[in-house]
Amino acid sequence: MFTRMLFSVPDNFPENSLISVENGSALFQIGTQLKSEGIIKSDIPFVVLVKIFGLQREIKSGDYFFEKPNSLYSVIRRLVSADFEIKPIKVTIPEGVTLSGIAGIFSKVGFKNFDRKEFLAITAGKEGRLFPDTYFFLSTVTAEQVAETMERNFKKKVGNIDKNVLVMASLIEKEVADRDDRRIVSGILWKRIRAGMPLQVDAVFPYIKGKNTGRVLFSDLKINSPYNTYLNKGLPPAPIANPGLDAIDAARHPKKSPYWFYLTGKDGVTHFSKTFAEHKRNRVRYLR
Repeated sequence: MFTRMLFSVPDNFPENSLISVENGSALFQIGTQLKSEGIIKSDIPFVVLVKIFGLQREIKSGDYFFEKPNSLYSVIRRLVSADFEIKPIKVTIPEGVTLSGIAGIFSKVGFKNFDRKEFLAITAGKEGRLFPDTYFFLSTVTAEQVAETMERNFKKKVGNIDKNVLVMASLIEKEVADRDDRRIVSGILWKRIRAGMPLQVDAVFPYIKGKNTGRVLFSDLKINSPYNTYLNKGLPPAPIANPGLDAIDAARHPKKSPYWFYLTGKDGVTHFSKTFAEHKRNRVRYLR
């Protein structure tokens, strides 16, 4: 009888369920919760057995994942040893993604406690400072925990960084993919700022419009926005994305060159030119 009770399993055990045992819960409360959730058949044997074994003070609070049926003995053992069995979920945040894009990725993964609006509220004003990387989170992760982890990773990987350098890095991240070309483009853009020229960076327009249309229209160049690098000289007021280490390094270490202009052709190659006349010829040659 005792052995059968110890290794009994409810008929309708809720597989792949997550049960939260709150800190400070009384033993009878935990038993009632486990019974109502279908994890155990009855709360009375649970309470009795825990007391017989003298384990009432050993139960650990936390989130327990039950992938398949557990016997009463197994449930008690897990609660005492804090055997949560929660498998972390792998999430990859690509370089150059925006805060809105990060929120979208986590929403699609389906973290039950992650709230998109809460995440965007928490990270307001932190564009560029959440590090793109591969993360492993528990299924119970919250928006606050995601934001804190990514921001902490940024501080660890990047360290102290000048705001202007970070803004420049976000432009470079979205403008050019090739490592060597990024450093040349960085030199061009910093040189334009010193010369009082507008940056004329096309990568700002998806950020301004909140969507990527694939091409920049002539009407886009007239959009009234502080991020419009055609209408305004100097850097935008804040980053337009969360750059990776390579783009940050390019912004920190620009390469000197005789070039003033560049474009990425339909062939995916960045083409540089020294004069605007040469740049116009490149536009005809590589963009049409």
